[in-house]
Amino acid sequence: MGAAQGFDLQLHQITKVYPGVVALDDVSFRIGAGEVVGLIGENGAGKSTLMKVLGGVVAPSAGSITISGRTYSCLSVQQSFDHGIAFVHQELNLFDNLSVAANMLLGREIRSGRFGLVDEGAMARAAQPILDRIGARFKPSDMVAGLAIAEQQLLEIAKALSMNARLVIMDEPTSSLTLSETSRLLRIIADLKAQGVSVLFISHRLSEVQQCADRVVALRDGRVVGHLDRDTISHDAMIQLMIGREISVWNVGRNRSAASQPALEIENVRTQAYPEGKANLTVHAGEIVGLAGLVGAGRTELARAVFGLDSVHSGTITLAGRILVDHSPHEAIAAGLCLVPEDRKAQGLIIDFPVSANISLPALDAVSSHGFIDRRRETARALEQRDRLSIKVQDVDRAVAELSGGNQQKVALGKWLALDPRVIIFDEPTRGIDVGSKAEIYALMRALTARGVAILMISSDMEEVISVSDRIVVMCRGDVTGVLEPPCFSEQNVLTLAVG
Repeated sequence: MGAAQGFDLQLHQITKVYPGVVALDDVSFRIGAGEVVGLIGENGAGKSTLMKVLGGVVAPSAGSITISGRTYSCLSVQQSFDHGIAFVHQELNLFDNLSVAANMLLGREIRSGRFGLVDEGAMARAAQPILDRIGARFKPSDMVAGLAIAEQQLLEIAKALSMNARLVIMDEPTSSLTLSETSRLLRIIADLKAQGVSVLFISHRLSEVQQCADRVVALRDGRVVGHLDRDTISHDAMIQLMIGREISVWNVGRNRSAASQPALEIENVRTQAYPEGKANLTVHAGEIVGLAGLVGAGRTELARAVFGLDSVHSGTITLAGRILVDHSPHEAIAAGLCLVPEDRKAQGLIIDFPVSANISLPALDAVSSHGFIDRRRETARALEQRDRLSIKVQDVDRAVAELSGGNQQKVALGKWLALDPRVIIFDEPTRGIDVGSKAEIYALMRALTARGVAILMISSDMEEVISVSDRIVVMCRGDVTGVLEPPCFSEQNVLTLAVG
């Protein structure tokens, strides 16, 4: 990738008004060549709208953009691309039915021969050095459909790096990455900076912002509410700017009393993904067990097998003393188990449906009469969960797609809480959620354990695992390699077990 000397981007009083909503209000800041700028703010602060403006997808209502001396009232998608602006999206923009190389070079395919056919060998040769650079274990020929979420996120990063970008805008690039992969990404950012490539780093993981950013810009309600220079960037200072008040994300308490009644027992379970592995773990009523491990450890695969989405090769799963025989979602739900999946938009919710419909989906019988849904009962059920979980939506007939990430996660949880479950499996419960919403999710989890609900929490956020869990179970390639009690909680101990 060549140097991006001379690149300079300036936003001048960018405003974007939608009917009844001011998404961006007089936003101005600059990104220089080889500069890493951290952009922080709660969900709904205007970060996504700003990205769309820079990508040429949305035209601002007012203001201008100057890139390397050229000023625009708005950018087209082509102009954004021509200026070397590349995106690493939190919401994955990949084609499952294409290979890794085809996704990386989409629209820039290498062709050869008389008929100009795609040269797959040349495509693979062009893609491999970039995959090596980010430490990806998958191959250019692998199909995207077979990649895990974290691997797809690495592919998004590789795709952006393949464009010889002058500015890389990263939106929650580490939300599904483990600690080691995150460290590798931060090294890549440092490498880009050394080559004069600029980076706009958007993340709710403030420790990462603190590690890599030269400056921080904070948005709140569509406005720039403050800047932090390198020597003034701190976790507390960023939170203060983001939400205008002090908050302790990790002050959620820990259940230190001896757990007694087993709620979920997994014995010698071999999954479809890891038939050679063997998982053993127990979650007691009223505790949060953090399930840690590197990408490929088999955590999500185990959760899917326990819930009945994937087959169980062998082993026993017991819920509140009841052995599951059919290994189906219907049986798991009937026994009091629910799963809040890692990809809430693709697997946990029907985002174009209203809040009320999503909450009623797991138990349509409860809101139906003579085979027809009773809208009044459905609305009443949704309003109850809205108030119980503090979901920020006035009208429960509003589409879930219009809610922030934190409120979408609450809807994904609310649909199960209406069933009064005994055990909840959370897979990446705070992926892409701002610091304020994280605190609310953790408080909800603690409130559930206080009522005797058992929680198995899968998380790639090491700080989250260590701070929220009552016990930590570590996996490696389908095997449980160890269990840690609070006195032994540390990143080093988790990683030692995670590598087997």
